[in-house]
Amino acid sequence: MGRESTRRSAAGIVRGIRDGELSPVEVVDDHLERIRERNDRTNAFVTVAEESAREAAREAERALEGGEPPGPLHGVPVAVKDIDDVAGIETTYGSRLRAGRVADADTAYVARLRAAGAIIVGKTNAPEFGVGTTTDNRVVGPTSTPFDLERTAGGSSGGAGAALADHLVPLAPGSDTGGSIRIPASACGVYGHKPTYGLVPNVDRPNAFASHTPFYHAGPMTRTVEDAARSLSVMAGPHRDDPHSVPATDDYLAAIDRPIDDLRIAYSPDLGIYPLEPAVRETTDDAVRALERAGATVEEVDPEFGHDRAEILEAFYTMATVRWQAALDDLEAQGFDPRGEDRDRLHDAFVGTVLDVDPPTVRELTRADVVRSRVFDGLQDRFEEYDLIASATLATTPFPLGEPPETIDGVDIGPRRGWVLTQPYNLTGHPAASVPAGFVDGLPVGMQLAGERFGDADVLTASAALERRRPWRDRYPT
Repeated sequence: MGRESTRRSAAGIVRGIRDGELSPVEVVDDHLERIRERNDRTNAFVTVAEESAREAAREAERALEGGEPPGPLHGVPVAVKDIDDVAGIETTYGSRLRAGRVADADTAYVARLRAAGAIIVGKTNAPEFGVGTTTDNRVVGPTSTPFDLERTAGGSSGGAGAALADHLVPLAPGSDTGGSIRIPASACGVYGHKPTYGLVPNVDRPNAFASHTPFYHAGPMTRTVEDAARSLSVMAGPHRDDPHSVPATDDYLAAIDRPIDDLRIAYSPDLGIYPLEPAVRETTDDAVRALERAGATVEEVDPEFGHDRAEILEAFYTMATVRWQAALDDLEAQGFDPRGEDRDRLHDAFVGTVLDVDPPTVRELTRADVVRSRVFDGLQDRFEEYDLIASATLATTPFPLGEPPETIDGVDIGPRRGWVLTQPYNLTGHPAASVPAGFVDGLPVGMQLAGERFGDADVLTASAALERRRPWRDRYPT
């Protein structure tokens, strides 16, 4: 078999194993070998769990030999973001403060992936405590996109995006509080789906209600839309320990084969408020025209948010700061001193984003909620007429490591936040995906597709239609 299995999708691996063409042991060995050979290129993995992955593969093979029916992800190698727990594997959170902590239980969605037959092969890189639009930390350093090793993979699920694009694994779920699935999906030329809020459960403790400020989502990152639909079907659904979790509402695998003739798409390349590099706009224009040729109705129209970009970002970061300050309180409860003696052990980006920011007042948080409500209303108004809203995912292509842009198309922006078009959907909880749209000078560009709440199936349907029209699976670096 050689290394052929690393070129397959998750669905292709499942079919090969069910047909007896592939073996779970050989599949896992192939991927572990590729990780050993290539991880130094991008720094995608923090931890590789060779021993436990091989044992799980042997168990998967014994189950087949014993006549047990295979699960929907039977034998598929999966990497988990290093802010989510996998029992028996270290979770560093990208921080020197937490390095060495071995989890004693799986995160909820990880447990579901394992129950479906997936095999965890390791943990992917993330910025410290998942805070950042790029991926860098003081544990293992930065992660780059496989398309140019001197450029960023995005963040915070940057290790996941790089691992997928370099064919180290076929599935690498991410998490998204402000774009952390969609940003690296765009920068690495893969598919990333942020589901409707609550669709994939998040069992948070000590605060079970923390995920709503702003809305936190876990979701699939893959090289194909079919793989995303397959893994979302496994990850989604209510959980007794998540007060925000909701039932799955559709057959996500069936959605990828639906025609798009009845879909109405509002195309707003810049969402009416963000600057875009002209080449990114042109690439997004080409992608949305492909959806139109595939049968969708596309009309160029902007959401009406009632606030400019600066006001919306201020509201988002007010809420994000509340979440981050609570995380510092949790660290203090665990015996750390991030605001004092342990400050020097933290990454400069985390210090600048979290520690050097004053906690919002109750009045500021209330004002942010008003802005959030107007953003929600603006999107809902569009979803009365349209099934989807399409835009660019990022305002620019992947930039050199450590050098975020300060201007976009001549407009001054905040280098840590002004080049991503993702935060509005974390204020509102709508599903949104980044789908590969094309390339600019050999660097990937993503198009963001967002749907009505619980409209994940429509997002998958349109994404799959674009994949059929403009396939990207052969564009990854080899």
